[in-house]
Amino acid sequence: MNWNYIIHIGILSFSLLIAALLRARIKFLQRFLMPASIVAGMFLLVFYNYVAPAIGLRSDFLGEIVYHLLNISFISMLLRVTPKEKDAVKSRRTLAANVTAVMSQYGLQCVLGLLATAAMIATVKPDLFPAFGFTLTLGFELGPGQAYSIGSTWEQMGFRGGSSVGLTMAAIGFLVGSFGGVVLINQGIKRGWIGKEYLEKINKKSVRTGFFSRLESERPIGSYLSTDGESLDTLTYHIALVMGTYLISWGFLTGLTALLGLLGPMGSDLAQSLWGINFIISAFCAIGVKLVMRFFKVETTIDNSTCNRISGLSVDLTVAASLGAISLVAVQGYWLPILVLVVIGTLLTTLLLPWYCSRMYDDHQFYRFLVIYGTSTGTLPTGLALLRVVDPEFETPVATDYLYCVGIVFLLAIPIILSVNLPAFSVTRNNPSLFWLAVGITSLYVVGSFISYLLLTRKRAFVKPGSLFYTGK
Repeated sequence: MNWNYIIHIGILSFSLLIAALLRARIKFLQRFLMPASIVAGMFLLVFYNYVAPAIGLRSDFLGEIVYHLLNISFISMLLRVTPKEKDAVKSRRTLAANVTAVMSQYGLQCVLGLLATAAMIATVKPDLFPAFGFTLTLGFELGPGQAYSIGSTWEQMGFRGGSSVGLTMAAIGFLVGSFGGVVLINQGIKRGWIGKEYLEKINKKSVRTGFFSRLESERPIGSYLSTDGESLDTLTYHIALVMGTYLISWGFLTGLTALLGLLGPMGSDLAQSLWGINFIISAFCAIGVKLVMRFFKVETTIDNSTCNRISGLSVDLTVAASLGAISLVAVQGYWLPILVLVVIGTLLTTLLLPWYCSRMYDDHQFYRFLVIYGTSTGTLPTGLALLRVVDPEFETPVATDYLYCVGIVFLLAIPIILSVNLPAFSVTRNNPSLFWLAVGITSLYVVGSFISYLLLTRKRAFVKPGSLFYTGK
């Protein structure tokens, strides 16, 4: 009998329980609103690097669970039934702002990562693999699945430890997003970036300790029943709905992979990349399932609160497992290039991102910035984990508004996905111009995002340039 999965899930669960109890007792963790999932992840980081190997346990399972739970979190969020936006113009503008914010980070991280790699090759690291600069975007923007998948491909082209570097960049991205997000939330409270009505909620004892009152009358309702338990439990129904949608996503990608394989090597490379960003395919499938249910008028069986619980479970486990999956040994030889790229990514997300997000959005500026910040460093679960600190029940439309932009982002990001191997080909085909072609393609994203930013912000584009976060005052 195989106990492997049960053992690892038990370790994850045990670390989350300890972290929750520490959050409830330690004032330092309460003061800085440190999510229990991040604290648990730090325990797991130490355990899987120093304790687990001694007792014959490996952290491979953590990478797999992160991959699947990321897709599940997308599905559970997009299955929620949301009312139609009354102001269509405002809805379109928010969508455009979300796409602009995300694509600007794609472009900037790609261009600066590649240029930094070129500079290191020319000076201190002449043997550095040219595609190394793309690991910043793969790790910070796309996450462990894509970083591992493409890194493994680069290993076959001569990039020793490419998959480990990809996973490490993704894990560091989670760390930057998690700890940086906590710092930014506290700065938002201190500097008045968060509205007073939400500030009162954050200062509640339950938010600080992580637990509600012992009195049942003071505990909020977490979800509602939409089925009669005599037939099928509500939680069972919703998990079946989510996992059934996930199966549809798997079937769609399997068929698409077979079709793309008919196009030759380029089609196979694209298919492999699509598996790395399966969360986007899963999002499309969830929207499709919801539309079918709406057509047959059975969407009322979906309880949004129960979907929130499933999403919350996925996010907590994903954040903790991602931190635990960091390998401190595999990438010792790349410490300098990794440090350079991490500094670039951190500066882009913690200094530039709040500057232009606060000027581009019309409402919930800080909340929308938090989601973009989380997804620009550690994928969607980090963004949702940070948002849950200030918006535990997703009462604002921020999370849903962001999820609706992922399809457009995916379509716009296809040229980047197709060009991600160009720096590697510059070595295998002995053609340095392919590296600079990749720089040129990604530079177009920076230019396009800047033009879109100017059109969206108009007079606010450069208002109070010395202020990190513009609040309209």
